[in-house]
Amino acid sequence: MSMLADDSAVMTKVRELCAAIAEDDRFQSLQGDVEKFMDDEQATLMYRGVHERGSELHQKQHAGVELSDSEIREFESARDQLMANPVARGFMDAQGELETLQRSVMKYVNMTMELGHVPSTEEIAAAEGGGCCGGGGGGCGCSH
Repeated sequence: MSMLADDSAVMTKVRELCAAIAEDDRFQSLQGDVEKFMDDEQATLMYRGVHERGSELHQKQHAGVELSDSEIREFESARDQLMANPVARGFMDAQGELETLQRSVMKYVNMTMELGHVPSTEEIAAAEGGGCCGGGGGGCGCSH
């Protein structure tokens, strides 16, 4: 039987993991923060505007164009206003926490597939830079 078959042990556990995440109180709170943001037109417009302006300024810098003091001040002012908006701030905090959760789950899955076993706490720490090579660069004498 394929591991991807709907009734396989792997897919059963994947669904159990998904259910555990979806039922978690903190996850539900984070989802609530995202939904509040999506329902708040002012916060979403403000967020979109700061994000787009930040991208424009980054592209200008990348092209070698020096940013004016007024451009920087205007961007910083808009960003400060965004950060002062509790709905937008809640969304950004929730987004960060959800992305961290996703990366952590994927790290465990990826390492399990690479190692052939559930990674230990030490193996996870080494992969996150707690080992001698800082997570994958070599330079300490070990082979990577």
